[in-house]
Amino acid sequence: MCQDGTGDLAPLRVAAMGRCHDHLNPSCILAALWKLSSRPRVVLMGSPSIREGDLWDAEMPQGSRCLLSARLFPVLHAHEALGLEDVLWLLAPVAGKRLARWRAAWRMSWQELLPCLDKAAELGARQALFFLQGQHKVRRVLLERQDSSLLPLARSAVHEGYHEALLGTLDEVASTAGDAGIAARALACIAEVLGCMARGEGGLRSGPAANREWASAFERLESGDIASGVWELAAERQKWMSRPALLVRAARHYEGAEQILVRHAVMSSCQFVTVGQAELPPLGHWVQVVCPARLDLSGGWSDTPPITYEHGGAVVDVAVLVDGCWPISARVRRISEPELRLVSLGGTLQSEVVAELVCRELEHLQDYCQPHAPGALLKAAFICSQIVQFPSQKPLQVQLMENFRGGFEVHTWSKLPHGSGLGTSSILAGAVMASLYRAAGKAASTESLIHAVLHLEQRLTTGGGWQDQVGGLVPGIKIGRSKAQLPLRVEVEEIQVPNGFTQTLNDHLLLVYTGKTRLARNLLQDVVRNWYARLPSAVQNVDALVRNAEECAQALRQGNLPLIGKCLDCYWQQKKCMAPGCEPLAVGRMMDALRPYVYGQCLAGAGGGGFLYVLTRAPRQKEVLHQILAKTEGLGNFSIHSIKVDTSGFSVKVVGCDTEDCAWPREHMAV
Repeated sequence: MCQDGTGDLAPLRVAAMGRCHDHLNPSCILAALWKLSSRPRVVLMGSPSIREGDLWDAEMPQGSRCLLSARLFPVLHAHEALGLEDVLWLLAPVAGKRLARWRAAWRMSWQELLPCLDKAAELGARQALFFLQGQHKVRRVLLERQDSSLLPLARSAVHEGYHEALLGTLDEVASTAGDAGIAARALACIAEVLGCMARGEGGLRSGPAANREWASAFERLESGDIASGVWELAAERQKWMSRPALLVRAARHYEGAEQILVRHAVMSSCQFVTVGQAELPPLGHWVQVVCPARLDLSGGWSDTPPITYEHGGAVVDVAVLVDGCWPISARVRRISEPELRLVSLGGTLQSEVVAELVCRELEHLQDYCQPHAPGALLKAAFICSQIVQFPSQKPLQVQLMENFRGGFEVHTWSKLPHGSGLGTSSILAGAVMASLYRAAGKAASTESLIHAVLHLEQRLTTGGGWQDQVGGLVPGIKIGRSKAQLPLRVEVEEIQVPNGFTQTLNDHLLLVYTGKTRLARNLLQDVVRNWYARLPSAVQNVDALVRNAEECAQALRQGNLPLIGKCLDCYWQQKKCMAPGCEPLAVGRMMDALRPYVYGQCLAGAGGGGFLYVLTRAPRQKEVLHQILAKTEGLGNFSIHSIKVDTSGFSVKVVGCDTEDCAWPREHMAV
């Protein structure tokens, strides 16, 4: 600003020029015209006076006097060495020695200095400074668990050739953080950098990560030696940088390594599993567990690791009987033979055997961590319940005889179709764990079972969250929550609804089987990848999921059906944002046809198929909806089923040798 003797300020005109990276160029920073009035005094930054003669020669025309031509920058002094402070004082000038020193120095203007400037070197230095600041940002974001996206920085680093420095910083954070959750996110960021380096070539990011060259690093991570594992990964990575196909495969292995650390983080929940002693049932007596299914009314995906312990989760679930039946069951008995008999039945206890497996050696259990291996869930349950120690120097038969005087036989069955979206696999895992504990003379609370299933599914490598077992093992209507912290702990609150409202829900809720099998292939991996990238849309959607869950819980407390329906519709939009493509065309037609007759509707679980649940405007609309859908083209085979809120919860009973003593309903559900 210019100031005259009267204290009036004359306006200045500043014109910034440049495009793209011009902000890095000093000539563009200072090519701002500082148009001075003809008045004799100039004040810089509101401090001591500097005469015009200090800045410009007397013969310089007024129109040429600007920042570029002002002799502001001292470059030489007759008696003293100059430093950076001799320039920086102009930012907050003070009278006295510095002003006198500045006046006595030989000074130059930017116009005179620019020909001496190596612009390429200056740009390179500023670029290096930018990425150095980027490396500091990476450390800060990861170590402080911030929800900032590092993907733009990764893309920029790859484009400008600074990817090696960025990869080194990520290696350092992963190896020194001392926290499995932070290290997992750092490895996910490395996978993103490698994916960017492939520049869209080399195949799909989702794929196998089982190359033997990476096995040693994986083993170190599995053993808990994160630092050594990270540096082994980094050394192996150097061999896979030469072409896009190798970069993509390296990215897959880094995501595999990240999943190992996520499992370790989630298995911190084991400390909330408490197992006591109970009476050992007689040899040959069945322990039978029956469970309801679950409907997720809002908040799903926020329970999924790592989202659940990095952001915090909240899910509203309701335990339900389907067509009056508990659809998920398991039974276990001790047998005299030192072996494990694993039997999968059809839809009911009386159904034919679908699969049967006998394990007599520990080697028969080694594929427990491969979800598609025969009996993998049951094998993992024996290991997680510590009925069997694996690995161990003791053979399986010796362990069984020493501890239980024989082996075990397990039967499981479910009346729900594969991919139903009603939480079958996790609830079945809970049923198996509950029956195994009881058959082995142990007792576990519902809270312990919830966390035991979390542990089991991590050992099984399916990577599930906690909403399914909360929904099926805790009776009635409830909201489960987890905080943004490790160890991961799930806390469940019963939602108190008005008197008679549970029956109102029974009258207004219906299940529609869409006839489409839910295909969740790569769905979880894509969601986790977007979360680790902290895409703004993903972060905002998770915020909205948790917020909608709390709003749904409040609507249930009020007994407000229209508001609950609004939450269901909102939840479905959030699911589609979280996992694009989860609404098949036929399901969209079905929902469009039902929309005038319902307050709200949503596909159960992750979507993609399975069951649709609807909250009807009028009560008992099963036949009406059937007629509507029967007239709708392009739906395929569908069926409609009644729902009843289960207020009793899962049941554990010792039913003796004769299973016909069991008094639970056995109606067949036609799906």
